[in-house]
Amino acid sequence: MQSDFYKYQGTGNDFIVIDNRNKQVHLSQEQIAHLCHRRFGIGADGLMLLNLQEGYDFEMKYYNSDGAEGSMCGNGGRCLTQFAQDCGILQSHFNFIASDGTHEAIIEKAGWVKLKMNNIQTIDEQDGAFILNTGSPHYIKPVTQLNELDVFSEGQKIRYNTQFKKEGINVNFVEEQPDGKLMVRTYERGVEDETYSCGTGVTAAALCNKNALIGFNVVSIITKGGELSVEFEKTDNQHFQNVWLCGPATFVFKGTIAL
Repeated sequence: MQSDFYKYQGTGNDFIVIDNRNKQVHLSQEQIAHLCHRRFGIGADGLMLLNLQEGYDFEMKYYNSDGAEGSMCGNGGRCLTQFAQDCGILQSHFNFIASDGTHEAIIEKAGWVKLKMNNIQTIDEQDGAFILNTGSPHYIKPVTQLNELDVFSEGQKIRYNTQFKKEGINVNFVEEQPDGKLMVRTYERGVEDETYSCGTGVTAAALCNKNALIGFNVVSIITKGGELSVEFEKTDNQHFQNVWLCGPATFVFKGTIAL
């Protein structure tokens, strides 16, 4: 079986994307893991299918690089929105369904894609770190000297500790920069390594920013793969609404591969 695929990336968070609006693509976990393998396959942090869904512009089906179906991926949602437009859904405002519910997305003239995330109702604090779910579960740990941190080893310790081992959690290390921007590095479950960027992770980091004020906020985020921003309205330390993840979503290449 031959399958056409497309490669997209959002600040270095890269994805294999397949147009499945004809419902002809059926992949096993082993096939997805093979396609995402960076030595024996195409190579990616995850794989997405663009599906049709009545009442929506499309459905987002996301799989982690280990082949298992994943929770919401923010950068993935932005890339799939750009892919939908590139595939001929010629509009700039989208309404789609993903694993965590309905999302709006806007393709701006400057080339950035804005993705509306779910409202946040609770943030748990634990030994100076924060735990919240922005479509995927995240652990936010403020640190210093982030550039020198062994994110793989330190992230793995937290992801596989007794509290999180069964379900897994994404681990984000966050350092505030002198200009007020946040630098974020993320160990992602499912990938089981540091990625160049994590959309739901930087969203979580922005919401936990101690400098965020009651009302409207814009937080600039630096990742290994580039810069993102998160816009949101803060009502109190536990409640956030109108949360938007904003950044580039870029086509890389397309091809055909035998499955």
